[in-house]
Amino acid sequence: MSSPSDNKPAIGLPLISTLETPTLTKADLSELLFERIGLNKRESKDMVDAFFDSVHAELSRGQDVKLTGFGNFNIRRKAPRPGRNPRTGEVVPISARQVVTFHASQKLKAQVQGDAAATGDLD
Repeated sequence: MSSPSDNKPAIGLPLISTLETPTLTKADLSELLFERIGLNKRESKDMVDAFFDSVHAELSRGQDVKLTGFGNFNIRRKAPRPGRNPRTGEVVPISARQVVTFHASQKLKAQVQGDAAATGDLD
């Protein structure tokens, strides 16, 4: 693959254990669309940006995002609670807030673990 980060493995190839975990970036995703589907580079970048903009918009509206075969992004509402300043021990109130959580699908978990039966489902 001739992406900007040539030291990263292509999607679908097994990862070799190293001290540093390779990272797939938005630029890498755009490059993959360019190489595999044949979109021009501008269209590839726009498609990746549009996908992430859609995910951001739904999560910002408080909606969960479910990607079959990949996982779910969920909004979790956390109640207010007392916290503690670790340096002084002073009690500090932590306000209610919403956080995003991600739960990987069983297919993704199996593929990451190297389960041969599930590896073909995400290609």
